[in-house]
Amino acid sequence: MADDNSRIKNEDVYKALRDDGASKEKAARIANARANDQMSPSKKGGKAPPYDEWSKEDLYDRAQELDVDGRSDMTKDELIEALRNG
Repeated sequence: MADDNSRIKNEDVYKALRDDGASKEKAARIANARANDQMSPSKKGGKAPPYDEWSKEDLYDRAQELDVDGRSDMTKDELIEALRNG
């Protein structure tokens, strides 16, 4: 769910975006925009596969781009978690 965050207006969209690797902020923005009838955000989304499908090397490279601390000692699952919570 949205980590007990009542500001999320569309929990299903938020969860799906987080599962696909979107940051908390991005997922919340998109979920809330989709819940607002006056906004019409794209449903297409990005073309990148979910982090779960990335290789550890690709995850590490992305973590390096984002300057994630401690990335060199992280497992694949830890890299995914760090990138999702970035």
